[in-house]
Amino acid sequence: MSRTNFDQLLQAGCHFGHLKRKWNPAMAPYIYTERNGIHIIDLHKTAAKIDEAADALKQIAKSGKKVLFVATKKQTKEVIAEKATSVGMPYVIERWPGGMLTNFPTIRKAVKKMANIDRLMADGTYSNLSKRELLQITRQRAKLEKNLGSIADLTRLPSALFVVDVLKEQIAVREANRLGIPVFGIVDTNSDPNNIDFVIPANDDAKDSVEIILNACCAAIAEGMEERKAEKADEKAADAQTDVESAEDVKPKRAARKPRKAAEAPAAEEAPAPAAEEEAPAAE
Repeated sequence: MSRTNFDQLLQAGCHFGHLKRKWNPAMAPYIYTERNGIHIIDLHKTAAKIDEAADALKQIAKSGKKVLFVATKKQTKEVIAEKATSVGMPYVIERWPGGMLTNFPTIRKAVKKMANIDRLMADGTYSNLSKRELLQITRQRAKLEKNLGSIADLTRLPSALFVVDVLKEQIAVREANRLGIPVFGIVDTNSDPNNIDFVIPANDDAKDSVEIILNACCAAIAEGMEERKAEKADEKAADAQTDVESAEDVKPKRAARKPRKAAEAPAAEEAPAPAAEEEAPAAE
């Protein structure tokens, strides 16, 4: 069953592309027609590509891996933050920090620095500082929170990148391509789809268009996470059942050994008796 349909995508305005003079020829397979100088995207292909991307995202989430959402456009920031948070995934909605993927250890140091500031503020280490020094530290903490707060829980490289407007976020796409990280992208008619592993041809400027695509993809991620939880619960139940069966198998073996010990005990006690009887006449 398709996660979206033609009417929903049409109502959200996913079919509107850019002006004909701004188009990228590589997007020709996804363009249906041109109207009033604007390219119209084929929504049947959009729906198929959304399903394809959603299935891949579901498998990634099912394996317990992370997907990094990237969108720095003003009109899509809130949508990305809301949807990514709902499925517990990291996201970047401010300026993309250059080298975030290719120089990931340095980014992790900055995140740890933010955590260190919080710890020192909590234990009272900064209580003796002057107002000016405290203000500088507070501003530094706020800047780190703004740029890196949403990826504080990202302890390793993400397994996939979901990008809104691959032309604007081309630095992030290049870093992911360099590291072999699969890229899911909402690609408009002015963008190049060749560097995107899972192309979703759609309007990347309209909030409603981005939201309906994210709803389908995040729902798939949520399904994958639920299936992972269910599989873990089944594994625990199977392990517990195996332990119970093993314990039941051990009990009869122990019970079978007890009569042997009981039978050997009287023989050991009766063995010295003849020697005592033989010694008695000698004493007389």
